[in-house]
Amino acid sequence: MCSKDNHPLTVKAWDPLVRVFHWSLVFFFLLAFATEDDWMNLHVWAGYAVAMLVAFRLLWGVIGTRTARFPTFVKSPRTAMRHLRAMLSGKAPHYLGHNPLAAMMVVALLGSISLVAFSGMTLIATEGQGPLAGTIFAGINGEAMEEVHEFFANFTLLLVFAHVAGVVIGSLFEGENLVKAMITGHKKVRSEWADVGTLGELDDES
Repeated sequence: MCSKDNHPLTVKAWDPLVRVFHWSLVFFFLLAFATEDDWMNLHVWAGYAVAMLVAFRLLWGVIGTRTARFPTFVKSPRTAMRHLRAMLSGKAPHYLGHNPLAAMMVVALLGSISLVAFSGMTLIATEGQGPLAGTIFAGINGEAMEEVHEFFANFTLLLVFAHVAGVVIGSLFEGENLVKAMITGHKKVRSEWADVGTLGELDDES
């Protein structure tokens, strides 16, 4: 989309694979969470889908597009706290990709969901099912693993709520509809982004 003087109003932030991953993970995690008690087969297959999505995102975080790669957005907790203070003071820089706070949430969610998926596969392995059946993990105490699985599932759901709250607050502070950006793949053009520089520099690298 361009303005009347042919200057772009938006610029591409997220590639299609990141966006498909994001919304697919939302769907399959919530499906797995909702079907835990009553539809175990559906729960298990939704869990497999979650595991494959996380595996893809870890790979795409290494070989994917610029804003998808972990080295371009994962920062230290100290940097994230500096960004939070800057945001609360109304002076936070804009990021084309994830800002340092959002990056912390991405890492936390991927880590927690990975533990949910692994503990789930370990749990069914204790019953002789799944890809870990017949491995050393099948000998783990099933009741203990069920508690681990439920803990990380609930913890992940808590992170999801925190993520949604962060998206709403971040959208208000940044003047950017972050939900829309993850649907369309585009963000508003800024004079400069902290992670990629100016629009001209971005064009030079594309």
